[in-house]
Amino acid sequence: MTTSVLYQQIDQLSRDKGIDPAIVVSAVEDAVLVATRKFYKSVEDLRSTFNKESGHVEVFAIKKVVETVTNPAREISLAAAQKLDPEVQLDGEVKIQKPTDVLGRIAAQTAKQVILQKVREAERDSIFAEYTGRIGEVITCLVKRMEGGDLILDLGSAEGRLPKREQSRLENFSAGDRIRGAIVRVEKTTRGPQVIISRIDPALLKKLFEMEVPEVYDGTVVIKMAARDTGERSKIAVYSKDRDVDPVGACVGMKGSRVQAIIRELHGEKIDIIAYSDDPSQFAMNALSPAKISRANIIDSIEKHLEVIVETDQLSLAIGKKGQNVRLAAKLTGWKIDIKSEEEKRAEIEEQMAQLSARTPLSELPGLTATILQKLTDSGIETIEQLADTPIAELTNIKGVGPKSAEKIIESVKEYYTRQSEEPAGEESTAGSEAQAAEPLPPGGEDVAARDEVSVEPADAASSTDTESSSNMESENAIDNEASKQEE
Repeated sequence: MTTSVLYQQIDQLSRDKGIDPAIVVSAVEDAVLVATRKFYKSVEDLRSTFNKESGHVEVFAIKKVVETVTNPAREISLAAAQKLDPEVQLDGEVKIQKPTDVLGRIAAQTAKQVILQKVREAERDSIFAEYTGRIGEVITCLVKRMEGGDLILDLGSAEGRLPKREQSRLENFSAGDRIRGAIVRVEKTTRGPQVIISRIDPALLKKLFEMEVPEVYDGTVVIKMAARDTGERSKIAVYSKDRDVDPVGACVGMKGSRVQAIIRELHGEKIDIIAYSDDPSQFAMNALSPAKISRANIIDSIEKHLEVIVETDQLSLAIGKKGQNVRLAAKLTGWKIDIKSEEEKRAEIEEQMAQLSARTPLSELPGLTATILQKLTDSGIETIEQLADTPIAELTNIKGVGPKSAEKIIESVKEYYTRQSEEPAGEESTAGSEAQAAEPLPPGGEDVAARDEVSVEPADAASSTDTESSSNMESENAIDNEASKQEE
């Protein structure tokens, strides 16, 4: 089938713009339809069809065949319709051709504008769809100009933008330079779709290794993760599917030739290549390279929090300049990493042991009845130290402990700590008593003065006081319980 010159031009335009020819044909049909409706000022149901052989756009008014015509612009009687098409029946449609050779210059100009607009929209949609499917891909582009710190790039079929925030601090480009960048997103603007390019995205680092290392390209070595502190340092975790292939050695290359090519592309950015491990502890130890790690302990697997212990001379190396090494390791592994030296860890353990040894069971506090002791324990107070830190207002909130009982409990705690502070003096007094008791007594009798002195020792007096306090607390506890029952 021969085609018209107009269709051949449409086909060529479609190739140049990278769009489907059917879209351009549809744009031509719509343009002529708009011009026809504007020329005839008609409300008829108009439809247009492009004839590939003649190159003409034919416009028809579509009318429905009815028995009684109520809307002459869209309906036609059966008798009138059969004059145009003898085979038409009721509820069918007939086409009445509208002349287009009388449209004139204004209508042609209108058609041209519609065609250009439709083609431009189709071109933008085509570019948007193409580059949206290429997100993450690394492309080579040409710098056209600078706009306020951003670089405008020529991608060939589209225009790209390298924002200032997506540029490395160590890099400077000028018009005419060729650069590589990763496509991170595509934005729709009033001037058409704009492809956003990045020089700091980890995808660029992965793609560069894929281009330089054959084992990465063919899938033998897999780059599991990558983290970048753009312009300063990067870390990548690699894994080999073949036991005979060293993933780190493959990426480094002979005398570092492969990784050096990537470092030059990134303008001197240092790259650490580490072995990937499924064990989070081992992976974290590898990620903190070049520091030598003693051990790593998982603190919370759900929150992804682990602790790393290093020798003192390796602490600064593990942390890195301004925390760069540990920050990149945390970004690479996805875990929160705490670094401590052996001395810090030892001091921490000693402090914890001291705290554990300093805890005195609540049962050693004199004056507490079994009922009060049980109520305090049920409320979470298990040591004398905890009880000392508990305000009296919180004690009264415990069921069965009234204000007076709470005051007695606080008094007992104060007396306990007072006795603790007086223990050295008590020991001296006891030593004096023992020395006095060691002296020979009169035959058949006792030293009355010594007997009276022993009977008023602080420990016996405290015991008497504790007994009285215990009795009072029992009675007050009973009163408090009775009051609680009455309130209920």
